[in-house]
Amino acid sequence: MHTFTLHVLAAEKPFYEGECVSLVIPTIEGQYGIQAMHSHIIAAIVPGMLKITTPEGEELIAAVSAGLVKVENNQVLLLVDTAERPEEIDEIHARRSAEQAKEAILQKKSIQDYYAAQAKMARAIGRLRVKNYGK
Repeated sequence: MHTFTLHVLAAEKPFYEGECVSLVIPTIEGQYGIQAMHSHIIAAIVPGMLKITTPEGEELIAAVSAGLVKVENNQVLLLVDTAERPEEIDEIHARRSAEQAKEAILQKKSIQDYYAAQAKMARAIGRLRVKNYGK
């Protein structure tokens, strides 16, 4: 089984550093998979679910916020503002954030407010998907 080195760094602390068999990241075009010896890329990360498969077969999931990924020479560097494991997510807070974002989108105050509300909604939905993954 081929592996690659993965570094997932959130603004506050490293989230994961080690060998990885596969990685699935949320991008503008949808979910994007990375495996060993992947071609070199740099891409934008959007809020959503991150899936890491370790060499032991363990699947780690996290809710990530916006960021960047760089793949080069069988090494992956993922930089995000936040990365949260399911047990770190407060479901009530995430639901409240989604409702507030929905209300802000419906109010249509300004284009900036609209885009800020969309980003808040995407992050809240990503957090809820991770919290309820596999249930």
